[in-house]
Amino acid sequence: MTSKETCDKPLVSFILTCYNLPAELVRECLDSILCLSLPPYEREIIVVDDGSEHPIIEELTEYSNDIIYVRQKNQGLSMARNAGIRMANGRYIQFVDGDDKLLSKSYEKCLDIVRLNEPDMVLFLFSDKEDAGFAYIKPKITDGTTYMLNNNIHAAAWSYIFNRKILSDLRFTSGILHEDEEFTPLLILRAKTLYATNIIAYYYRSRPVSITHNTNKRMLVKRLNDMERTICHLHDVSLTLPQDESNALQRRVAQITMDYLYNIMRITRSSIQLKRRIERLKEKGLFPLPSQNYTAKYMAFRILINNGITRKLISSIVLK
Repeated sequence: MTSKETCDKPLVSFILTCYNLPAELVRECLDSILCLSLPPYEREIIVVDDGSEHPIIEELTEYSNDIIYVRQKNQGLSMARNAGIRMANGRYIQFVDGDDKLLSKSYEKCLDIVRLNEPDMVLFLFSDKEDAGFAYIKPKITDGTTYMLNNNIHAAAWSYIFNRKILSDLRFTSGILHEDEEFTPLLILRAKTLYATNIIAYYYRSRPVSITHNTNKRMLVKRLNDMERTICHLHDVSLTLPQDESNALQRRVAQITMDYLYNIMRITRSSIQLKRRIERLKEKGLFPLPSQNYTAKYMAFRILINNGITRKLISSIVLK
């Protein structure tokens, strides 16, 4: 990239998505971005209103000179983020949910890494506490494939900043829940330089009205169906990749499958559902879980769930 191209583009595009959120939360989110050490020409804040009942821009007039506002009919988080990607001009992209915010002082360290090293990705941690402290440790520098071969990942799309050049044609899939589970591992595999930090740079606000807290039975079943779809899709993609990338993605598939099996029992409380869904995994070659020693938790669960007798035992405990 030439120096002229560098000067012509913001350093970071912040894609802030919202739907029927209280204005005070969106203001907090915006303030956490605006107080960063980024002059106006280095930042771009794109607010995507996903068809809120009342346009949020009406309550953000004091920010009109600092944001690009996009309103679309309600299509879900995936399409809202995709709309932000289409608008983005920054060399780097940071997703932010409108009811969360950056922990600005900590996030500055991520920006320092970006400015000094121009990596493809910087991973950071998140917390549900605004005053979360941490003892800074020098980040591990690796590539995405190596990182995924040796680590479990946080799938949340707001838990990293990335160079938009690695995005290419990758986009969020419309209409599914937990779309990050599909998007993030495929993005990480594209990173040639990845900084994995212990910086707690994002405040995640757990709200009882969020999708993750929705206990409607139809929504719970959709969550399981979408998770199964994601598992199968990532598995199919892994079969098309070079060996190391395939192995890295298969590790993620196994991790999600473990979570999926546990959630079948926890959410449906049905041994019939568990049996049916395991049969579908078998058809795809995804069950029994692979005999890999990824983590102690994975190894223990794999042994229990793969054995018919112990599977009935843990099912009986979870299904109570």
